[in-house]
Amino acid sequence: MKRPDKLQVVGSRDAVAPPGSTQRIVESVTTAIIERRLMPGTKLTEQKIADIFKVSRTVVRQALNQLSRDHLVTLEPARGAFVAIPSVQEARQVSEVRTMIETAMVRQLCARITDIQIRQLRIHLREEQEAIHRTDISGRTRLLADFHILLARMLGNEVLAQWLTDLLNRSSLISLMYQSSHSAEQSHHEHVQIVDVLEKRDARAAARLMDRHIASVQRNLRLDPDSTDLADALRPL
Repeated sequence: MKRPDKLQVVGSRDAVAPPGSTQRIVESVTTAIIERRLMPGTKLTEQKIADIFKVSRTVVRQALNQLSRDHLVTLEPARGAFVAIPSVQEARQVSEVRTMIETAMVRQLCARITDIQIRQLRIHLREEQEAIHRTDISGRTRLLADFHILLARMLGNEVLAQWLTDLLNRSSLISLMYQSSHSAEQSHHEHVQIVDVLEKRDARAAARLMDRHIASVQRNLRLDPDSTDLADALRPL
């Protein structure tokens, strides 16, 4: 895969960033990946990022190291930093881990969710739908991911919410890399179904629907390239 030559927009050169803004750089790059403004393989030039955020290259290097630990950036000796390019194996493993975590999560949530939390989920679903109707790609991408984080936070488990945030960030990269054709409308519809069964406190149905939802996302990723017939590949032009 050919790497893009230039860093795409992470922030504005006119933006004022306070000194020591390592976390702000991390959050800005992460958001740009999730919202599909930074593609896999994009080179992240230290000096350009330093100029954008008006910080030293040392601060930028700290941010890139953190992003590397989060598996969103790859650091290559003598070449620099690049937005990570997830492997097929990683894509499958992330999906498997999400299934294990999120099916157990909704089972537990069914026993504890309140009517107020159901109303909060309905509000979130309306925001998803509005973003889809506005063709707000970055907004709907963020909201569709945040649905899963909201479920985790409703259990009151911030460790779980952070783990899931990290997995969803990696899932965003995977979707970019493998050109997911999974539609936002389909994801939204599946979210509505999950909330419907959560409202009924049906743990078995909630786990089943979450399993189907994650499997549906993976199914629409091009993880298994079509085999090429040798005769077709070598046919004269």
